[in-house]
Amino acid sequence: MARKTRIGILTGGGDVPGLNSVIKTLVYRSTEEADFEVVGIRRGWEGLTHLNLVDGEDADYVVSLHRQNTRAVDRTGGTFLHTSRTNPSKLSIKNLPSLVAEKVGGLKTSGEGVVDATPLVMENLEKLGIDYLVAIGGDDTLSYASVLDRAGVPIVAVPKTMDNDVQNTEYCIGFSTAISRAVSAITRLRTTLGSHERIGVFRMFGRDSGFTAFYTAYVASVRCCIPEAEFDLERLMQILVNDKRNNPSRYALVLLSEGASWAGRDVEEYGPADAYGHKRRANVAEVFAWNLREVTNEDSTVVDLSYDLRSGEPDFLDKMVATTFATMAFECIVSRAQGRMMAIRKGCYADTDIPDPKLGPRKIDVDNMYDRDRFRPIYESKKGLPIFMMTI
Repeated sequence: MARKTRIGILTGGGDVPGLNSVIKTLVYRSTEEADFEVVGIRRGWEGLTHLNLVDGEDADYVVSLHRQNTRAVDRTGGTFLHTSRTNPSKLSIKNLPSLVAEKVGGLKTSGEGVVDATPLVMENLEKLGIDYLVAIGGDDTLSYASVLDRAGVPIVAVPKTMDNDVQNTEYCIGFSTAISRAVSAITRLRTTLGSHERIGVFRMFGRDSGFTAFYTAYVASVRCCIPEAEFDLERLMQILVNDKRNNPSRYALVLLSEGASWAGRDVEEYGPADAYGHKRRANVAEVFAWNLREVTNEDSTVVDLSYDLRSGEPDFLDKMVATTFATMAFECIVSRAQGRMMAIRKGCYADTDIPDPKLGPRKIDVDNMYDRDRFRPIYESKKGLPIFMMTI
């Protein structure tokens, strides 16, 4: 009998609500409609660099996926397959288990003590008998998917990130749940801020792009600062003081993306860089609040919304898009398409090229979407635009 087509699925980078819906739908479509085999690669790209098959199995990194073990996974958030921030193109040798270090020992290393383990990844895919790989991730995870695509590996991608900053798509899984929870949290905290007559300074994810802060501000009607638009510190502080004075409840709000900054500020970074070259940044909300106190003598409350927004079950939109993206990925595999990413373009479902990493994260069109003077989204002239206001 001919061997069944075998599909591998992995999730990489930060978790978001909706990942398990992608996994379940892919398993159901693949095993019921096409009689494919499906295996989960655990811990993202790490599963394809640290794999150690014994008698054809490795329980730490490979799990057979079927109806029984995926039946209920879509009811919860996170990722059933777990995740990591591994970059096989730049694998740090000093942190590798001895067995993996031995396998990559013959590969070329750089002066930074890293190795491109792509040959090992491709060898492990062959050992696992993977005919198609489905990579679910954000711009970092998908940057390595593009490496495998160029190497000829049959691969399709599903974009996820609550930052919503992956190129070639207007929407990524996790985005709707994140902004829905952010709006809810800000709405609840208005009463506390008013009770204490303080300025609320909220921080949320958005290292390079401000979509999450922007759309939260759009709905919650608060001022926001985004990485794409450096701002005047003193001007913003004065606006917030005026907002507080003019508010009958005597409070004001501002929402800062983690990558937002003002003119003349040197952004502090600390700790070792991760596999994709990112270091931790000083909390911009804390730094802003300190300046606010020094200049205006105003009390503030700093609230970090970050991790709470990616936890728990997905909302309706994220679950719907996740389910649809998974079905589209299955259809790509059936049609033998490869190097494709599921997407929404001009408000419609589409499949498109896996983004070129050289493009970097997608950015807000500041000139047409953001009012620099008022630190607010632009609400006018949206007729004819897709729901998320930007065409690709």
